[in-house]
Amino acid sequence: MKTLSPKEILSVLTLSRLRALNAVMETGSFSAAARRMGVSQATVSQQIRDLERALGTDMFKRAANDMVPTRLCQQIYPLSREIEDGGSQIAELLNQHHSMDSGELRIGLGNPLPGMALIRRFRDRFPGVEVKIEMGSWGRIVDAVGEGRVDVGVLPEPPEQARFQRRKIQGQSVVVIVPPSHPLASRSAISCAELAAERLIFRTQGSSTQRVVDDAFRRAGIMPRPSIVMDTRDGVLDAVTQELGVGFMWSKGASRPADLVQIPCGEMHRERDDYVFSLSGISTPLTKAFMALEISPLMGN
Repeated sequence: MKTLSPKEILSVLTLSRLRALNAVMETGSFSAAARRMGVSQATVSQQIRDLERALGTDMFKRAANDMVPTRLCQQIYPLSREIEDGGSQIAELLNQHHSMDSGELRIGLGNPLPGMALIRRFRDRFPGVEVKIEMGSWGRIVDAVGEGRVDVGVLPEPPEQARFQRRKIQGQSVVVIVPPSHPLASRSAISCAELAAERLIFRTQGSSTQRVVDDAFRRAGIMPRPSIVMDTRDGVLDAVTQELGVGFMWSKGASRPADLVQIPCGEMHRERDDYVFSLSGISTPLTKAFMALEISPLMGN
């Protein structure tokens, strides 16, 4: 065995040679090591020969179809494995660093707020990341997260299922909305029985808002017929603004309706929680960063 200085040893122990040594140790043959590494058997053999020649000693002895490590190889292997693992960790850190600078995050929102407030804070921290937003009903966004069409969603009370990881970000309730000119605009509260006499604007099935509204009327023993059914939240806001009827929305669901009056309804006033959620076990650095964001009191209004 050659006597080498520490500097000479470091120049000999290239990462490619150590990867070959680790692969042969863990698979037991050059051919299996080559398959794992995605290279030719000749490449693995050459890497081991170069290492043995540089160190002046054998790393493996051939026995039948297997490569048996020498005692020195067995002593070197744990350290060699640490070096390869360290290289992989460095590569992962670099990938994370670059993805945080210039990656992409797909976000599903049921309502503009609180999601847009979180996105604003996220963009302040990661200005180089491209954000793609999908808007839709509660059911559509749940499906989008579950099917991987978006990386993360923001919804009131998403399913509490093992396939999702979720974190509460705020609480809010469903309120009645009317234009300032409406006779109900001066009311501080209203009941489902009173609402039944109004022209009501409902959302289509799959809307979290409509689920709360339907549940409230059902518990009140009332089955009102809507005057209009809209498939989007913006459609409801436009219809109410045009005085086509009385609508419903989440109390913190949008910043736009400053000209609309919100009225609490006793049967709908139970607070529901908004969550940010994603698929369990599939979490990129950008998803983790978004999931960790907090809403300040001003952002939630």
